[in-house]
Amino acid sequence: MKIVPISQRSLLEKAARFQETILKGKQILETGGLRKSAFLCHSHKDDELVKGLLAEFQESGFDLYVDWKDHTMPDPPNVETAQKIQSKIKGCDLFLFLATANSKASRWCPWEIGYADASTRRIYIIPTADSQDSYGNEYLELYPKIDEGVYEGRKGLAIFEVGKSSGRWLSASNL
Repeated sequence: MKIVPISQRSLLEKAARFQETILKGKQILETGGLRKSAFLCHSHKDDELVKGLLAEFQESGFDLYVDWKDHTMPDPPNVETAQKIQSKIKGCDLFLFLATANSKASRWCPWEIGYADASTRRIYIIPTADSQDSYGNEYLELYPKIDEGVYEGRKGLAIFEVGKSSGRWLSASNL
């Protein structure tokens, strides 16, 4: 399986289909499909990329928790915000870190992954690439990645363990 970094352009294209995919996900939930939950750590400056990721993961059988979709979060952020984020991280099956230039510069993202590292071992980095660069800090290399994989003409999200060039297809049943 060949690793292909997730293109920010492809996430933006998926974002255009965001509502349609969410509706399909609700239908899966109503029919009793297997679902896993994941906390998505990201910069709010990447909200369009997040919409594309929501669509992508919905198709793979995952429900992503995104804090800006949670109407119980205080505005502006305060200590209650941090407590709610801690609770959500603990309550989700997985922790995902959307690696972009914005998330690397964020005040919250490094704190969230540090908290997740202390409370769960199911952490995955989602590196993205645009036409100019790939993103990641050294500490992000400690964790497995979710990237696009290509194998025998099939393309989709795949999990790549640290230091491995071969991966396995992402699905709710294999995590």
